[in-house]
Amino acid sequence: MPSHAAFSSSTATLTGSKWGCYNTAQRRCARRAAPRVVRTTTTMSVAGKKVLVIGGTRFAGLYLVHALHGAGAAEVTLLNRGSRQPDDPALAVPGEDAAVFRARAAKTRLLVADRSDEAALLGALGGSTFDVVYDNNGRELADSRALIDATAAMGAHYVYMSSAGVYAKSDVMPHIEGDAVDLKCRHKGKLDTEQYMAGKSGLKWTAFRPTYIYGAGNYNPLEQYFFERVDSGRPVCVPGHGMHLTGLGHVRDLAAAMSAAGDEDKCFGQVYNVQDEVAVSFDGVAKLCAKIAGRDVDIVHYDPKDFDFGKKKAFPFRPQHFFTSPAKALRELDWEVRYGLEEGLRDAYENDFLVKKREGKLKNDFTVDEIVLDKVKNAAAV
Repeated sequence: MPSHAAFSSSTATLTGSKWGCYNTAQRRCARRAAPRVVRTTTTMSVAGKKVLVIGGTRFAGLYLVHALHGAGAAEVTLLNRGSRQPDDPALAVPGEDAAVFRARAAKTRLLVADRSDEAALLGALGGSTFDVVYDNNGRELADSRALIDATAAMGAHYVYMSSAGVYAKSDVMPHIEGDAVDLKCRHKGKLDTEQYMAGKSGLKWTAFRPTYIYGAGNYNPLEQYFFERVDSGRPVCVPGHGMHLTGLGHVRDLAAAMSAAGDEDKCFGQVYNVQDEVAVSFDGVAKLCAKIAGRDVDIVHYDPKDFDFGKKKAFPFRPQHFFTSPAKALRELDWEVRYGLEEGLRDAYENDFLVKKREGKLKNDFTVDEIVLDKVKNAAAV
């Protein structure tokens, strides 16, 4: 893992950290400071298991399927609406050798159904049984209820992709599992699903709460926002003072964590945060992306309250501190963070951004930037 020393002023280490703890939160500090278990052996918990993946044809799902094959799953089955066959080259992870992809695709089964159609879903499942069911794209409880019920009936383990976005805004950071949640957040559907899983008699379940997922193939243009601007020699417009800390987690690390949960009894009924072991400031992301691209960067700060961008998204991160501690996952799972920020962002730059640039697929929409720069320029001239 590469060193973060060059960006130490823009990052905060989270594992075992007491960052942001107050005297009234000593118990939480002690929990965060719990020693990390260093594993000397590796046991792939999905080895020999039959697994079903729903949401295995986009970004994180692609990497999860790749990780499950790599971990020795006996059988990997995708369930989708039939739009993607297992041997579709679009289902290869970025940079994967074509022959290697074809070999694992040949070992991947497909069930065709629309998950929102309960009758079709149950019909596709038929009498099939699985050891582990991965729900990678359920957003509302209605998306997942029938699948959860079917999983409970077959005695399988349900592994659900939730989100760190369910946490309520707090003065005490990083967020840890068990922190208060926001019942009005835009991820309420995921909260409802977590609560349903917890209340389902006999269900073995695990939920993962990633923060911002990044890496090659990301359809949410987090990294691309910064790379597009530094590559074009444009300023990077950052809301606020630029020192808000946020959490990033590489998609390969997330896939590895979910694979590691597998069919482990100790994971049943547990929620895990997944992200890098450090948080990084908005300015820090801009500087690191510029370093990777071999460019200089000019950062322009602005007050987002001074602007109305309509439906345009001005910045990829929420303008606040938002990061979690992955300490619990590091202690309890056969997992470790393998992609540091620089290595992970370089992967996104070389295997995604530069590919899109060569293929002419970059949007290069700087409309919002021009609004900000125009106002900042005029204010400076007064």
